[in-house]
Amino acid sequence: MLSIWKRELQGYFFTPVGYVFMGVFLTLSSVMFYLTIMQQRSSDLLTFIGLMSYLWMLLCPVLTMRLLAEEKQRRTDQLLLTSPVSLGGMVMGKYLSAVTVMLVTVLLTLLFVLIVGIYGQVYPGEMLVGYLGFILQGCAFIALDLFISGCASNQVTAAVMAFGANFVVWMLDLLESSISVSFIRDILSFFSLYARSEPFLMGQLSFASIGYDLSFAAAFLALTIHVLDSRRYRGI
Repeated sequence: MLSIWKRELQGYFFTPVGYVFMGVFLTLSSVMFYLTIMQQRSSDLLTFIGLMSYLWMLLCPVLTMRLLAEEKQRRTDQLLLTSPVSLGGMVMGKYLSAVTVMLVTVLLTLLFVLIVGIYGQVYPGEMLVGYLGFILQGCAFIALDLFISGCASNQVTAAVMAFGANFVVWMLDLLESSISVSFIRDILSFFSLYARSEPFLMGQLSFASIGYDLSFAAAFLALTIHVLDSRRYRGI
């Protein structure tokens, strides 16, 4: 797993992918920071974190599109599937490489917190809780998009399909507010990653939301392993 993690992490920074993800993420978050914090003379960083969370929907496909789809496109996937590394180790290595790039990017956003801390008031407890929810949500999206990369035949298809799936997850909140049947609303709310992040954005540590985000990621990682296992069994 460690060798896969190192290989994929190097791939992010020996190619433009990692720099594109980090550059676009930080550029868009800087614009959000200026509009919501600087221009409004506000110190409401939790609202800002909530806005940044929508960038996962847009940019996580960039992180995951090449991880498995590229192997299939180049026909190098069989080498990995028949290597001594277990499927679980391979999937976790690829997943953790994407999570590492995400964490480095999130770490750079702490500059915004520092700016607010210089000119205003920052509450460390609220920030820790807000960033915890933000990171867990990103991990869940990466797991979902990695699964889609494992199902796609090439990188472009993986990126388009992942964005579509992320968009559906975002649409759950809109559908919930427009449906009058309480039973269906409860189901949509249960599966919504954005609804699960609301306690964090209010400065509340929600163990239910933590458990859901981790379970969501674990479920899609398990599905990814199953897809690769079935491909190895069929020999395609």
